[in-house]
Amino acid sequence: MTYREYISQNPEIELVLQVSVLFGIAAVANFIIKKLLLKIIYAALSHTAFGNDKELRRHKLIPRLTHIFPAAIISSGIHSIQGLPSGVSTVISNVAGAFIILTIAMAIASLLAIVDVVYHRRPEARQKPIKGYIQVFKIAVFIVSAILIVATLFDKSPAILLSGLGAMAAVLILVFQDTLLSLVAGIQISSNDMIRVGDWIEMPAQNADGEVVEIALHTVKVQNWDKTITTIPIRRLVTDSFKNWRGMSETGARRIKRSIKIDQNTVRFLTLHDIESLRALESLGTYMDAKMKEIEASKTSRPSTLGGRKLTNIGTFRAYMRNYLQNHPRIRSDMTLIVRQMDPQHFGVPIEIYAFTNTTDWVEYEAIQSDIFDHILSVLPEFNLGVFQDVGGNDIARHAFKS
Repeated sequence: MTYREYISQNPEIELVLQVSVLFGIAAVANFIIKKLLLKIIYAALSHTAFGNDKELRRHKLIPRLTHIFPAAIISSGIHSIQGLPSGVSTVISNVAGAFIILTIAMAIASLLAIVDVVYHRRPEARQKPIKGYIQVFKIAVFIVSAILIVATLFDKSPAILLSGLGAMAAVLILVFQDTLLSLVAGIQISSNDMIRVGDWIEMPAQNADGEVVEIALHTVKVQNWDKTITTIPIRRLVTDSFKNWRGMSETGARRIKRSIKIDQNTVRFLTLHDIESLRALESLGTYMDAKMKEIEASKTSRPSTLGGRKLTNIGTFRAYMRNYLQNHPRIRSDMTLIVRQMDPQHFGVPIEIYAFTNTTDWVEYEAIQSDIFDHILSVLPEFNLGVFQDVGGNDIARHAFKS
């Protein structure tokens, strides 16, 4: 029995062979495209910025497009096989067509990801991130591709499925409620320039205090100063309050607002000896002379009484600190600078320093602030002033020992 006679008596074997040949051709085409054509394409792209950029290549746009060719061979060739039931050929063709649609959708998603990467390298990307919009486009692409895939698998017109979407609109809105609300919130944040990547924000309600590292469709990622990551729903940035420190960064200055508590029992008038001693200080000479002239002038207009004008050690200390800060090399003299006395409390008289450093760096800022208050604590005895602090065990022990 010849081969032809055997095949004619067993048509199912011929059918299997034809299907095997078709899939074999598709496999060979897939091998040639991936092993040869891709190498040629990458060799040509190696002379371009895209080909040498690993971050762009990792999205695998070109490899995903190569999957279309084997599926297209199967989809078009399956109908040429004789003896194959029309229902089977239709199913195989539809599955191959659905795979092609899915591959194209994934390739478009890769292209959108590449667009996002390239855009984030632009200077304005920190002010106007587009990751949220990219995610919306991806969702739209996959929704459309899902409709086309279902229409292809069931061999129906997409218009039939689309006509049924009108009745499903309420369901879709309910399903994608968070996405729609997040999209609107993202548009509001972008249009009002509320936050940017790189901003330092504080949001106690979400335990967030750090730098914004990513603005996506649904969430904003904040890297806290302890290196933990807080993920905030983007809608909360519209509905809840938060503090953005961008203004501080843009001005190049950071505020010092700290007070030191003076023991009220150490506040008194200056004696003549005190005045002469403090006048020797270079930073107080001009101030002391001007104040003494004012006091002498007031004495000629009214007799000297208890209520007459006199210099106090705490007032002179405030003048000294203001002059000290005005001449400090790391304090901005062109911005608000105040040394003020706050309301006396049970813990003493607060003297508050309100000034701005000429740097926003956290480490430098803390060092400047610490140096200033180190100086304050060291210079207070020169004015016969003491710092208020609660009584501790050592204080009680020393008092008992003296007694």
